[in-house]
Amino acid sequence: MANYTIADVKALREQTGAGMMDVKKALDEAEGDSSRARDILRVKGLKGVTKREGRAASNGLVRVQVENNVGTMVEVNCETDFVAKGPKFGELADEMLAQAAAVGAVDAEAFLASERDGKTVKEILDEANAAIGEKIEVRRVARVEAADGGAVVSYLHKTSPDLPAQIGVLVATDGDEQLSRDIAMHVAAFSPTVLTRDEVDAETVESERRIAEETAREEGKPEAALSRIIEGRVNGYFKENVLLDQAFAKEPKKSVAQVAKEGGLEIASFVRFKVGV
Repeated sequence: MANYTIADVKALREQTGAGMMDVKKALDEAEGDSSRARDILRVKGLKGVTKREGRAASNGLVRVQVENNVGTMVEVNCETDFVAKGPKFGELADEMLAQAAAVGAVDAEAFLASERDGKTVKEILDEANAAIGEKIEVRRVARVEAADGGAVVSYLHKTSPDLPAQIGVLVATDGDEQLSRDIAMHVAAFSPTVLTRDEVDAETVESERRIAEETAREEGKPEAALSRIIEGRVNGYFKENVLLDQAFAKEPKKSVAQVAKEGGLEIASFVRFKVGV
């Protein structure tokens, strides 16, 4: 006869985030002692951490925070959308965001080594991994700062109404918060990879140029027109990937650069995260 109640099971599930059957087995083994059962769940969960290391954590969420013109963003990953929308995972993501902001994290490796309440972030994630029963990781962190007189704006987008935000954007500009926010929404929708053409590495440009030439020749384009065709296609690559060259979402006949200039706005930097990408 089990010497624990349904209320005990519910309480332990809420404390640990473990599944119903796992909680019942732990309470059986602990003869109803909730404290012992919690330790049993933790030990069993930690044993499974290594086994889960090779599994894909392609679900999750993005969290952002902007304070004193400094933006912080984290991507926290799990294996299933069921866990991604659960309260325990959301609380963990909030904790990760607070830690990233507190330590000024700019890369995931250093962030994982940082300490919170006497534990490294990596240890905290391993414990969450054990409790939740899925691979949990922080894949990326970002920090964006605005110059004096500037602003950092954030935008979060849900790819599904029943899931937390899976796309996050931070944009640093030198003013006009509404236009900055419109540009952040544009970044979320059109996924530019760099701000200016100068940020596209020379190897990528050369590769695009080579592919454009080979394609044009395969299509039988006249030799005299090749140079113009190649440049046009390379420019097409820029218009697809460079933020300032993209057609602005709200005014497609104008580029982002044109809209920003007309609004007296200079875009200093941006970061875009999409879960799993």
